[in-house]
Amino acid sequence: MENNSSASVRSWQGALILGLSIIIAAGVFSLAFYSARQTGDTLTVTGSTKQKITSDSVKWRGGFTRNAPIADLKGGYAQMKADQQAVLKFFKDNGIAEKQVDISPVFVDKPYQYDRNLPQEYVLRQDVLVQSGEVEKINKLSKNIQKLIDTGVIFSSQALEYYYTKLPELRINLLGDAVKDAKLRAEKLLESSGKGVGALKTVSTGVVQVLPVNSTDISDYGNFDTSTIDKEAMVTVKATFEIK
Repeated sequence: MENNSSASVRSWQGALILGLSIIIAAGVFSLAFYSARQTGDTLTVTGSTKQKITSDSVKWRGGFTRNAPIADLKGGYAQMKADQQAVLKFFKDNGIAEKQVDISPVFVDKPYQYDRNLPQEYVLRQDVLVQSGEVEKINKLSKNIQKLIDTGVIFSSQALEYYYTKLPELRINLLGDAVKDAKLRAEKLLESSGKGVGALKTVSTGVVQVLPVNSTDISDYGNFDTSTIDKEAMVTVKATFEIK
């Protein structure tokens, strides 16, 4: 009697476990099927847009130097002071206010000289930075510094850096246009399927690329060209739409 009862209990437990396994398996399958259907009901595409922009700010970096004998560093400083006044006058005469000009303190270097018989000298240097919103004026003036050189100032100039200061506002407009472009691409992809583009579910934005005109030199971290006055700003988005 006990053996028959134990066997009956084991049989009942086995049937229960099997039944539960089937129910769980069916539930897992249904969930997977539902997830697959949900994934298939969306479409993810990339959109982009470009806009030409013109730099509205410029930085002009340069500097002037003097060589001074070690025995006459005081005289070297006097020359640098006179040079600084000549530089400021040159800028003022060309319509650049003193507040737009930043001149560093005097830096003193002592270059190594292999020939000990030559006079030992210091090299005195001051860096100059001009920042202005008058891009064309600075662009033209940087190429015509002969009058400053004629005063005896040993002035050297670096390449100008051109900037666009309204990029945050522009980015907002570009993002909207990039999403519109993504939607158009999604519509083209679904054109022959008989389905349409539904609501926008998610969107992720890429970094803004500021490039020379017609350049394709983009970077995952973004580019900000400062070498040209005229540029192109580009932004990309990855958008996911419902399919209806």
